[in-house]
Amino acid sequence: MKPDYERAPAMRKVPLGASGIEISEFVFGAGSIGGIGTSTSTRGFGLDAAQGFERLDEAWELGINVIDTSDSYGGGESEKVVGRWLHDRRPEGVVVSTKVGLISRPDGSRGRDLSAGHIQRRLARSIERLGHVDLFLSHVQDPDTPIEETLEAFSAAQDSGSIGSYGVSNVDLAQLETILRTADERGLHRPIAVENRLNLLDRTDEAGLLPLVRAERLGYTPFSPLAGGVLSERYLDGAPPEAGSRIAVAGDLYYKGFYSPENLEKVAALREIARELSLSVSGLALAWLRDHPAVTAPIVAPRTSAQWDAVREALKVRLDDKDHARVSDIFQ
Repeated sequence: MKPDYERAPAMRKVPLGASGIEISEFVFGAGSIGGIGTSTSTRGFGLDAAQGFERLDEAWELGINVIDTSDSYGGGESEKVVGRWLHDRRPEGVVVSTKVGLISRPDGSRGRDLSAGHIQRRLARSIERLGHVDLFLSHVQDPDTPIEETLEAFSAAQDSGSIGSYGVSNVDLAQLETILRTADERGLHRPIAVENRLNLLDRTDEAGLLPLVRAERLGYTPFSPLAGGVLSERYLDGAPPEAGSRIAVAGDLYYKGFYSPENLEKVAALREIARELSLSVSGLALAWLRDHPAVTAPIVAPRTSAQWDAVREALKVRLDDKDHARVSDIFQ
């Protein structure tokens, strides 16, 4: 049965785990402002300040009330632009989320630092840029810093009111188990959310991490929902990656393995279901992720105004269990 677009709900608010915080069912990812992600090699390939303002305005008008950024996106340019937008627009009820711990070096390599001193210094700078930080996440795990030191720094920032809550990103099952156990043993605040990659082409978290996320009632906001654009019609029927696209610019950095003949065959099969439902491939991929039982809100990062169409489509359809399973079965 085709979805009833006319009666479909607008952007809903959903609980962020058991935190008591309500957020929009999609999150705006500002990782393309100033570059693509954190690497110095992708600077200048993302959105400039004016384009960043346009996407932020469009996200807010669509009903998205969460902005996700990082102190390392675009060498700090993302936080700066988001901060200027917040100052100029003064949106009421916006949730500002940023991350710390990932360092981009001039030679293109990346370092990790979740020491207490680094967290404190970078948080002060993030607050200076953004005005306030509601949700503060560790961007990566740092094997050289004791987890106790990191969690104590986050918990102290929450106690002081410098942040509202904190979360973790890019963690596996063992790391999340250790984080939660350590916080409990030391009487520290727990993280309230996990930000990892999940999409139809990367379902790694389903095996172990997501059952723990659900059991512990944590929020889960997955990034890269369209696998760098592979989960769309863009590369079907022999179309090559366009110059400047995420796959062309950062395929080996962030989307390795997604663009392959085997995956494109699966995307072509997904297109058949999308046509039945009068959806685009990307709209269906977003709806599948949004309706995943462990997902709170996917992070979307349109680079053009037209790319919001997939989000609008996803807002207008709720997949029933049968259609959700049909899509899942293609990407076992």
